Amino acid sequence: MKQLEFGKPEALNDATAEVNTAEIENGAKRDTEPADNDSAVNYDETLDSDVKRFSKVTPVPEVEETHSDSESDDMFADSPVQTKSKTKKNGKQLDSSLLDNWDDVDGYYRIIPNELINSQYHVSTFLGKGMFASVVRAQDSSSSKTVAIKIVRNNETMFKAGLTELSILQKLNDRDPEDKMHLVRLLTNFEHKNHLCLVFENLECNLRDVLKKFGRNVGINIMAIRSYTRQLLLGLSLMRECGVLHADLKPDNVLVDSSHKVLKICDLGSASVSGENEITPYLVSRFYRAPELILGLQYGHPIDMWSIGCSLFELYTGKILFPGSSNNEMLRIIMETLGKFNHKMLKKGQFADQHFDDKLDFVSTGQVDKVTGNSVSKVIKNVGPLPDRTIKARLAGAEGEGINEKTKLLVQFIDILEKMLVTNPEKRITPLEGLKHPFVKL
Repeated sequence: MKQLEFGKPEALNDATAEVNTAEIENGAKRDTEPADNDSAVNYDETLDSDVKRFSKVTPVPEVEETHSDSESDDMFADSPVQTKSKTKKNGKQLDSSLLDNWDDVDGYYRIIPNELINSQYHVSTFLGKGMFASVVRAQDSSSSKTVAIKIVRNNETMFKAGLTELSILQKLNDRDPEDKMHLVRLLTNFEHKNHLCLVFENLECNLRDVLKKFGRNVGINIMAIRSYTRQLLLGLSLMRECGVLHADLKPDNVLVDSSHKVLKICDLGSASVSGENEITPYLVSRFYRAPELILGLQYGHPIDMWSIGCSLFELYTGKILFPGSSNNEMLRIIMETLGKFNHKMLKKGQFADQHFDDKLDFVSTGQVDKVTGNSVSKVIKNVGPLPDRTIKARLAGAEGEGINEKTKLLVQFIDILEKMLVTNPEKRITPLEGLKHPFVKL
């Protein structure tokens, strides 16, 4: 089994560390692993009912329950779908009379092989589509550089959401003129046949692709995790400084360059300015959704730290940390891992009564009666942490016997994860505190 191993960190610049890609002879065996259906490489949000139940911009036409890999929310895929016609060096700008309708029934732009968009970009590859847009790879004829173009759906609500994303990206990029804070770079934007188009730097693949390639079911090496953690914390620190919530952080929305050394946080389609937050139980993809969202509490920047913690666990183990099939099951799994929520959180949560009774005991709604097959509710008084489900139990011993540099790093990694995943958002570690943690401090 291949893993991605990073060598001893040395400064690449102020924001990241030098890494070396190599194969590891033996993948790290985990003492306690969840079932195979928790495998991170099998994650597909298009099968998640929450995609249809929530969107920051509503109403949204329903998406299909099943998609090919090319149509997943993995919008910058490592193995993109090539257009059927062989791409030519010289594309052409299509005349508006060639098609009666440039869009499909859901408002996605119909990708034309070898089309010349905006008299400048030769479309070469369809990368996929998500809730808000489709993405293509193209060649910029003015600079000969490869770029990624996000083509927002032709819908007034989607267009407005795209403008919000555009504004947030410009704010983040302007605050980071030297490109050291690991946010994807927006190069330009334009309108094409009633579609807002955002042009980004081209990157190789996302972290889920890295996990599939180098750490299927076993995860990637601790040195790689260390470098990625530092870069993600730098990205979070910039967003916090700018008052921006990403609200959909996960391995799919973090890109890496061709060397796999440098990562960039991307896909800010769900992002918002702090203070403009509508309380909803379906913000953030479910496996990465902080408990304050599910309970209906006021929320802020700590939701992104929670998502990063879930993602880092997933990258190191190859397993999803909280693979709940519903918000109710998510709460149960979180408590089995981290312990009960404090009563203050439960009393303040607008949606807490959907999951807890008057005595604040947890009510599991995912139980199925073996006789009737009907869904039934069951009160569970003691949902405290299970000894074999804690973060420490699932990671401890993964590097084998004895104390060495890697086991010291593992102890530090467990510590920072536990601080990222504190259920009380007020006590969760901040990005700047994380950057001072021994695990990532250079």
